[in-house]
Amino acid sequence: MHIEPVAYFRSPLTSRFGVPRQSGLAVGLTGDVVFCPEYRSPEALRGLEGFDYIWLLWGFSENGRSGWHPTVRPPRLGGNKAAGVFATRSPFRPNPIGLSAVRISSVEVHTPDGPVIHTLGADLMDGTPIYDIKPYIPYADSHPEARSGFAPDAPEACLEVVADDAVAGVMDAREFGMLRRLLSLDPRPPYHDDPDRLYGFTFGGFEVKFTVRDNILTIKSISPA
Repeated sequence: MHIEPVAYFRSPLTSRFGVPRQSGLAVGLTGDVVFCPEYRSPEALRGLEGFDYIWLLWGFSENGRSGWHPTVRPPRLGGNKAAGVFATRSPFRPNPIGLSAVRISSVEVHTPDGPVIHTLGADLMDGTPIYDIKPYIPYADSHPEARSGFAPDAPEACLEVVADDAVAGVMDAREFGMLRRLLSLDPRPPYHDDPDRLYGFTFGGFEVKFTVRDNILTIKSISPA
């Protein structure tokens, strides 16, 4: 079977580093589903205004690795213990396909790019291809009593994020709030713990540099990318 994207995702996150490891962890993180020209029909979204969440079926287009292995080392196990690939949400799979439930912020039907779905809390980077969109239906899709294996609880913010006023003031307050939430979740690989290392990633057109020492993340600079 051959499939093509129906849309692409727009996000302030333009690299894999910093992307939340699951949807819903960075609640205020904005993003847009922008349809490919042949799917820009308002009729295709008729009725979507009655739903709060959608499922996005998408591709790990930037995982940078070909092939697959029967076991992987998920971040929730510290990056040191192996689990079966089909017992994880690792991007390194036989078919590199992701599935995310994201909140609909609004649906804008008439834009220069055709209909656009504005979302909150997605775990997709900018440019991610989207292969299908389906409504989230609680009675069929929600099972609160279900076991969750080695990931029984949502990860909590684990880092205190600090920045000088001059650094934080480069962004508007809402953008900086989104950035702070992302960083508090610790975007570093689980095996990284070097207090002298300067990390960097792009967010919303800015290059962000930071260090981490004793569970305190210090934003060193925010500058136009």
